[in-house]
Amino acid sequence: MINARAETVHEKPSYRRAFTTRRCVLPADGYYEWVTGEAERELEVEGKKKRPRKQPYFVTPADGSVFAMAGLYEFWRDKTLPDEHPLAWWVTCSVITTEAETAPLAVGPKEGPQALADIHPRMPLMLTPDRWDAWLDPARTDVDDLRSLLEPPPHGLMRAYPVSTAVSSVKNNGPELLKELEGPEEGTLF
Repeated sequence: MINARAETVHEKPSYRRAFTTRRCVLPADGYYEWVTGEAERELEVEGKKKRPRKQPYFVTPADGSVFAMAGLYEFWRDKTLPDEHPLAWWVTCSVITTEAETAPLAVGPKEGPQALADIHPRMPLMLTPDRWDAWLDPARTDVDDLRSLLEPPPHGLMRAYPVSTAVSSVKNNGPELLKELEGPEEGTLF
């Protein structure tokens, strides 16, 4: 499981225990998200076939800094391996997500989405530096106290810009995948 919803993370059996005891921050300089054209998004919501080609955007802090995503980690025992096996234990992490901002981006693309919610309905929960210590404090285990830390950050901290659809294939890797395009690639949003 990759994402945990901020609204229910304290209730879900998969995350409930990690929420009170194994919280982490996941530093990032940004993340990719894909825009689907409006008509295709409606089909996607209805569970119908999605269009194979979408426009990727790179979402990053407007000031060029690194940001911290709220996360949880967990230890898993592979019971098919003997105790002394070096791969008997796995450590995994999940990003906590929240509803995407509807306010305008700090810096929006010339054409295309002007808010994070125009790109995708969810976004990683960004922890501002003033909440890092509280989020990481192992002595904090009260669910209501911890839930108060799951408030979205102030609006307007992020920017988003279109990048090459080459980012959509795991075969591709390199700094060229962060290159800002003048606009969406032809055939991706219409």
